[in-house]
Amino acid sequence: MMYTSTNIGYPYIGEEREWKKALEAFWRNDLTEGAFQAKLKDIRLARIDKQLKQGIDFVTIGDFTLYDRVLDTAVMFGLIPKRFEWLGGKVNLQTYYGIARGSKEAVASEMTKWFNTNYHYIVPEYEGQLLQITENTLLADFLEAKEAFNIKAKPTIIGPYTFFKLTKGYDKLSQVEYLLALLPLYVQVIQELVEAGASWIQLEEPAFVTTLDEAEVKLIHEIYSQLAIAVPQAKLLLQTYFDSMSAYESLITLPVQGIGLDFIHGHSANMEALRQFGFPQDKILAAGIINGRDIWRANLAEVCSTVKAIEQLSQAKELWLQPSCSLQHVPITVEHEIKLEPVLKNALAFADEKVAEIVEVTKYLQGQDDASKHKISDSMKAIEALKNHPIRNNQTIQQMIQNVSIEDFERHSDFHTRQRMQQQALQLPLFPTTTIGSFPQSEAVKRTRNAWRKKQLSNEAYEAFLAEETKRWIGIQEELDLDVLVHGEFERTDMVEYFGEKLTGFAFTEKAWVVSYGSRCVKPPIIYGDVVWEAPITVRETVYAQSLTKRFVKGMLTGPVTILNWSFVRDDISRKAVAYQIALALRQEVEALEAAGIAIIQVDEPALREGLPLRKEQWGAYLEWAVNAFKLATASVKDITQIHTHMCYCEFNDFIEPISALDADVISIETSRSHGELISSLQVNPYSKGIGLGVYDIHSPRVPSEDEMLGIMKDSLQVLSSNQFWVNPDCGLKTRREPETVAALANMVAAAKTLRQHVHHSIS
Repeated sequence: MMYTSTNIGYPYIGEEREWKKALEAFWRNDLTEGAFQAKLKDIRLARIDKQLKQGIDFVTIGDFTLYDRVLDTAVMFGLIPKRFEWLGGKVNLQTYYGIARGSKEAVASEMTKWFNTNYHYIVPEYEGQLLQITENTLLADFLEAKEAFNIKAKPTIIGPYTFFKLTKGYDKLSQVEYLLALLPLYVQVIQELVEAGASWIQLEEPAFVTTLDEAEVKLIHEIYSQLAIAVPQAKLLLQTYFDSMSAYESLITLPVQGIGLDFIHGHSANMEALRQFGFPQDKILAAGIINGRDIWRANLAEVCSTVKAIEQLSQAKELWLQPSCSLQHVPITVEHEIKLEPVLKNALAFADEKVAEIVEVTKYLQGQDDASKHKISDSMKAIEALKNHPIRNNQTIQQMIQNVSIEDFERHSDFHTRQRMQQQALQLPLFPTTTIGSFPQSEAVKRTRNAWRKKQLSNEAYEAFLAEETKRWIGIQEELDLDVLVHGEFERTDMVEYFGEKLTGFAFTEKAWVVSYGSRCVKPPIIYGDVVWEAPITVRETVYAQSLTKRFVKGMLTGPVTILNWSFVRDDISRKAVAYQIALALRQEVEALEAAGIAIIQVDEPALREGLPLRKEQWGAYLEWAVNAFKLATASVKDITQIHTHMCYCEFNDFIEPISALDADVISIETSRSHGELISSLQVNPYSKGIGLGVYDIHSPRVPSEDEMLGIMKDSLQVLSSNQFWVNPDCGLKTRREPETVAALANMVAAAKTLRQHVHHSIS
């Protein structure tokens, strides 16, 4: 058997976030376009150089981006929304970043979650444009790598079916037109790569692991048949990931030369498919054998056994060994994490360590390296040491989980009873205005927090600064005449990290950054032990803010499923068990806020949907425990305590029922980029509880006008009654600057007041 080590994709952020810093410097005009492009080239080549030095056999290119790879593909194909008035030819950076972030003249394209990950991509928009290759960036990257390293790297691109499915704008009549325009562009890109010497081209098709009906399978066959006819000399690797491949028996017959399967997240189903249907003997099998989405060291003995089982079942002529998906979803290297407890650090594997694992397994199976035997043994010892750690064996919390009963998931009264009581207690106007929670974290806030973390500032001085900043923003909110206020969250670096720091069972890294969207990077906490609440987390700041105003101030918490889905989670117990541990901890925090007199408590769950399995037939089990985790955290409060939640940037159209099942009194959701779509959905699936439809996009620096937001509000009244409609931005304001934030909120409040007058006049 021939084994080859390769990679689906590698992080582009840089060990010191060089990529992020370059983007933001360019946006600030601190870098010229030439200097910016030079920095990006250095980062691209450094990534390749590192993988080659680690001994990887086959390096991938095309996994780099200027902002987002789906956007890159759309721009390469001339899929430019008409509002950006593109006239053809090469797309300049101003237009490219305008699509991603918005401009003064045009709103940004919609952003949503990449399958079931926490990465957000820019949604392509088809408006009947004349599609064309604006620039074959994949070819440029291939030639760049060839010149720098004298290698024929493996170019990768989002596959035609997945890209087609991710695009919005076409209907049943225009989808054929769109596909017919799209396929020749893929042919041209592939043809030019083949002519340049590319030996393999990777087409990423994660949509192949979703539920596929007969018509979709037929369409896939037609797409790939067209590619094979048009470019018969191309060697195509069809790459799936995130789950097992649907319609396996049919799709393995596609006219491609290699197929990549995920043997981590799709292990059982893909192995069973190999048993039942075998594998084509004329194709390469690229086996995803190292988890590309978690940070835990692999048991290399088990990995080797898995490879042998795959080999025996498939009888493939050649095995490529690789991660289960692109490594962009994990940090770059464990090397810099010098403060982690040794037993934990030794059990971790980030991108570089995962590449090393792939190389070690390949060498071991090839019989090339005796040292690999010792590394396989070391991996087993590291995993066992963490398993026996006391933090994973807290009997108290484990018993609490066992004692959870059905009553713990239910509020005392139904929503309509609670709504009447809350309206009487809160006395809020129609269309109450509020924000999602966070306010701009200025350079002064960041600088002061960094000084405090480095012990250059005393606790007392830091707390005094936070109190002053909170007081200032309470004043700003009152001046804006917002109805329900927030304290601003100036003490929080991240909505998950902040809570993890106050709970047991969490660990935190120094440089383990991953990209969430655009240049927005996060350091997910590591949940490696049992989660326990020890003391109030948010009560002091919230009560202080409430003391400064007669208006209601919301308590602000991050929900249990979001903390789970936005963390790297231990893999020795179920995710449900971890979610319930977090929920019980938050339940104690919710009760502490209520006891302190806080009447409105928001428990955000923006990541609830992204935990969904990719197959709809598997949604039920996840949603049952995910919804119950939220209810476990929130259900113990009194009827007059109003529970809010927030969700953002995911497809809500098929998710209204689970949202309602949360039994939150008010939910706020993003609609500024997809307003019409959600309005249409609510017409078909009415929502009866309180709801705030985000009326402007906080991910763009533009300030929407009062009329623009008023239009969104009036449209919303087509599907919502006046007494259930709240007015808010679509997400937190942490990343925005103060002047644009104040200006946008002023317009938002003015629009809400105009709407109140309109409704009062209509009634009278």
